[in-house]
Amino acid sequence: MAKKKASKRDIYQEVTDQILAYLEEGVTPWRNPIARGSGDGWPKNLLTGNRYRGINVLLLSMKAWVRGYGSDYWMTFKQAKSHGGQVRRGEQGTLVTFWKMYEATDKETGGLETVPVLRHYTAFNLQQIDGVDVPDTPRLDQTIREFMPLNEAERIVDGYANPPSIRHDGGHRAFYRVRTDSIHMPDRQRFDSSENYFATLFHELSHSTGASKRLDRGIDRDPAPFGSPDYGREELVAELSASFLCAASGISPPTIEQSAAYLQGWIKTLKGDKRLIISAVGAAQRSADWILGERFEDAASRTSAKSLELHSDLPSAEPTTRPENVQQNLFE
Repeated sequence: MAKKKASKRDIYQEVTDQILAYLEEGVTPWRNPIARGSGDGWPKNLLTGNRYRGINVLLLSMKAWVRGYGSDYWMTFKQAKSHGGQVRRGEQGTLVTFWKMYEATDKETGGLETVPVLRHYTAFNLQQIDGVDVPDTPRLDQTIREFMPLNEAERIVDGYANPPSIRHDGGHRAFYRVRTDSIHMPDRQRFDSSENYFATLFHELSHSTGASKRLDRGIDRDPAPFGSPDYGREELVAELSASFLCAASGISPPTIEQSAAYLQGWIKTLKGDKRLIISAVGAAQRSADWILGERFEDAASRTSAKSLELHSDLPSAEPTTRPENVQQNLFE
């Protein structure tokens, strides 16, 4: 009897299902604080020290937040074993994705082309592993920190190369004006916290990376009207990018009161397009990288950006909840 062939895993669907699970619980994943121990909050591989990127930041950070892991470090089962550790019995790992390049024959031209294919592996947080020292174990004196989150947020804003101008003349509105390449913010005193101020500023700075002279997401060549699918797509990219920048500066993105219509809109959209969240996070990662002065250009990134352009079914964006006298807009 012929052995039944195992069905191939659909990684796009698995990632989307995880995001949907949070949404259906009434939580927007990219709005929750990235879990922090005594580290800097970014998920990293213990052996290489490399930060995880893109959708993996979301997947690992949210799992750490849900499970209460205090460590930023992750390893594979084999890495833990080679390091003298052992994953505890019954512990479940977390999906991690990566792009692998393959050569394929173009059906139209017959020539060879390099194609990125999404692959995956499983990672475990150090708090799921015995026998490995946790370098970012919470300290007894953890309330005494050398790290100054707001100073770091200022440093990120000041370090943005060739940035748009920032003007505190927005009255009760925060927005990015495309035609003048300028960000308009309310006075800082209008915000209920410094963290909210920087989260809003990061959101608008993220929109500015979409200009044609930067990452060219088409916002100045073909402006999207408010409430349109393209408007909503750009809003999602800015939301995710701002979350990455908040994490980099050590502050948490502000929480919002979710309306049923807002959550249902995302649920419907993601159920209809399993590739959307991965491509949107990829665009958001590039946006945050641009502001931070980091450049990671590769074929997979370009493919992800092209894929983002093909998605057009996002719900219209709902403004972030701010103090009552501050209204956030996308761009003019």
